[in-house]
Amino acid sequence: MSAFKRRLASGIRAIDLNDDDFVVDVALTDGEQDILLFSNDGRGIRFNESEVRPMGRTARGVIGLRLKEQQLVVAMQVAQNDEVLFATANGYGKRTAIGDFPVHHRGGQGVIAIQTSERNGELVAALNISPNEDIMLISDGGTLVRTRTAEVSVLGRNTQGVMLIRLTGSERLVGLANTEAAEDDDQLPEDDEQVTAELELASPGQGGDDTSPDDDGEPQASDDGE
Repeated sequence: MSAFKRRLASGIRAIDLNDDDFVVDVALTDGEQDILLFSNDGRGIRFNESEVRPMGRTARGVIGLRLKEQQLVVAMQVAQNDEVLFATANGYGKRTAIGDFPVHHRGGQGVIAIQTSERNGELVAALNISPNEDIMLISDGGTLVRTRTAEVSVLGRNTQGVMLIRLTGSERLVGLANTEAAEDDDQLPEDDEQVTAELELASPGQGGDDTSPDDDGEPQASDDGE
């Protein structure tokens, strides 16, 4: 943190990026925690942060999750709670035990975290959550839904999940956030009720639950890159 003690109105550089790259997330850690990275094609990797050596602000860093063409990292989480909640572009998702993600060396291709089938669409977000929290989902059409985390099914990695939010037409899920649980039922809308939020979203954008498994992904890659 001492590298960020200077206060400038214009800010200071935190990491050097390629022209087509961008920062997905940042987190404060203690140097000994496990890190989870997830890509838009539904793959994830878990590794200990001790494998990422400390670097200066202008460094580019090292490979965490090895990506193929058209793949992007969409979520980074610090492993602090017992479950990860996933949400896909078409409004489906699930909870999966964090123990289902074994610790590997960074730089691998990861394992399947959720199936990104035609029904599901690509992975949009992943949160390391507690079952005692609520989650809020928002679509590119301004539809906002709040629900209890405990009401989302717990399923294995290689499954599609269940419906989290009902979307219409070309509407897509674009955001997921966790929040403190409502104290009583009066603070949550009726089941299946959806609230239209008057929000301006910066980023643009069908039926039945399916938890059927498919073939698992590629084996963990052993090579490492920087």
